[in-house]
Amino acid sequence: MRNVPRTEEAAVDTDPLDATDARFLLTRTGFATNASEVTPYIGKTREEAVDALLAGARTEAATPPPAWVTEPIPSADIRRAWTEDQRRDDQREQSRRYDELRGWWVREMVTTRSPLTERMTLFWHDHFPSAEEKVHYPQLMFRQNALLRRDALGNFGDLLHAVSKDPAMLQYLDGAGSRKGRPNENFAREVMELFTLGEGHYSQRDVTEAARAYTGWTLDPNTLAYQFNPKIHDDGDKTVLGQMGNFDGDQVLDILLAQPETATFITTELWREFISETPDPAQIAPVAERFRASHYDIKTALRGLFLSEAFWDERNCGVLVKSPAEFVVGAVREFDIGYADQDATPLAVQVRNFGENLFYPPNVKGWPGGENWINSSTLLARKQFIEQLFRATEAHGMRPATAARGPVNPMASTMASPMTNTTSNMMSNAAMKPTPTPRPRPGLRFDLDAWLAQYNTTPDARPDLSTQLQLQRAVLAVSPADAIEPDVTSSAYLRVLLMDPAYQLK
Repeated sequence: MRNVPRTEEAAVDTDPLDATDARFLLTRTGFATNASEVTPYIGKTREEAVDALLAGARTEAATPPPAWVTEPIPSADIRRAWTEDQRRDDQREQSRRYDELRGWWVREMVTTRSPLTERMTLFWHDHFPSAEEKVHYPQLMFRQNALLRRDALGNFGDLLHAVSKDPAMLQYLDGAGSRKGRPNENFAREVMELFTLGEGHYSQRDVTEAARAYTGWTLDPNTLAYQFNPKIHDDGDKTVLGQMGNFDGDQVLDILLAQPETATFITTELWREFISETPDPAQIAPVAERFRASHYDIKTALRGLFLSEAFWDERNCGVLVKSPAEFVVGAVREFDIGYADQDATPLAVQVRNFGENLFYPPNVKGWPGGENWINSSTLLARKQFIEQLFRATEAHGMRPATAARGPVNPMASTMASPMTNTTSNMMSNAAMKPTPTPRPRPGLRFDLDAWLAQYNTTPDARPDLSTQLQLQRAVLAVSPADAIEPDVTSSAYLRVLLMDPAYQLK
């Protein structure tokens, strides 16, 4: 990928994208991609490519959801009348349904024609977390997921107002029980610290006063749908961020949206998601200003970031760690992995095993992300998943590939990996532990022959230097960190690339 001068024109470079540039854009903003997805972007300018990417965003999932998402929730009277055995049966059933819902979402990520939409839905799920732990009925979580997807690239103000009254959020942050005289401060604090302003831009008094404004936002005890109860709403004057009035919850949210810190905070979080873990305030400021001036149009913020100098700077290539969902979904999309009966629940289990249990973030701050995704346990689990893919080639008459380590390929070190020392050492230490060879998951299918045919090679052929470089650029964001034994087969060469620490990066 080209490194351009630090000038104003750099953000709107007019040179056409090559395959490497197009793959980088699509992987950073979605999941690892295959050649057919890359081709339409080759030859476009950065601006044309980003505009096409944003224009293709969807607002609804294409995968049919489980039939039970439309089932009414048992009424309060029915729930109160249950025996202990019935309560345990209900708990088991809702747990099973949550697993099914996770599988549904992973399948949508795998099959979507708008990977950016799913990445942004994941982003908002982490930004506005709600968890199975406190949201008993998955119907509510499904509705929240649909809400996040609907507004994923829409208007942040609309999204903030909607998710604040979302039943899953009201349960998760205990807002449903907040009442005049006994306001619960959980949502009031998190909406300032985690959802809008960020730390340091509000006081405890602001939290206390805002909590009074949100009283009366509650749930119907039978349907668990949002309802406003004026009898338990505190209609007295409140003072929030220096403004005083008889504010309700929506008016307080508008006060938060009016603060310039909100645009900066959200833009900075998007920077961390799509560019690097080290935000540049100087480059963030103009994007945040345009974001705020657009009345919080999310596409405006994303367009500014995706066309920024930093996004395309080769020094920011390969500095982010793939999340578990990105790792699993990316591999399935990139290698066109088949799975039994189109049931992605086993893939969702893999995502959970790697540390990202969808619909169950660890706390109100969501997942820590970044280098925290990688430790000795999760890295070994990721490598076992790759082993499963190669074992799955046996379904196509292939023997599992084996590759030895040896002298470094002369072209593998042409570009130094920008991995931090922490990430590199963590991955290296984990890689020293033996990895047992797992059996392929039932129904998992990887047609290695067909995939390698794209690069004019076969599993048993010895790839020449040109083919090796093509394979590297197809699957790695940066050059491999480890040595590769010379004169190996294409199958073995690909396997080594996918086992390399660089495959964890994007």
